Amino acid sequence: MKYTALLSYQWLTGLSDTGTGLLLYVAPVFTLHLMGVHAPQDATPYVSYIGAFVLSVGLACLYGVRLVARHAPERLEMVWLLTTFSRSAVAIYVIKCILAGELEPAWITVALFDSTCAVIQAVGLRRRWLVDAR
Repeated sequence: MKYTALLSYQWLTGLSDTGTGLLLYVAPVFTLHLMGVHAPQDATPYVSYIGAFVLSVGLACLYGVRLVARHAPERLEMVWLLTTFSRSAVAIYVIKCILAGELEPAWITVALFDSTCAVIQAVGLRRRWLVDAR
């Protein structure tokens, strides 16, 4: 993967997850409204808790920006490995819940974003994109 593409990818994933996580954490009902999905009012504390998790994934990706900017993209492998596990788990769970009628179809955007990132990172790890990104 080329250096600029890797840096752009890290910024995109880092900012989107950090921003979404912060919003879910501090304003869960508003954030879900922006996403076009609904949750019961009594679920608000749990949605904020999920926001903390999303925020942590975003911050890990922003740490990846620092690694790439310092010309040490090979050190990003562990970040990609661990966030791929998290993103895969989220995508599988959301898809299962949509198919079971437990979540609205609009949640598919979450599953699509996370599964796309998981595939990109899994392929990148397998093909050693990070080692070759210098």
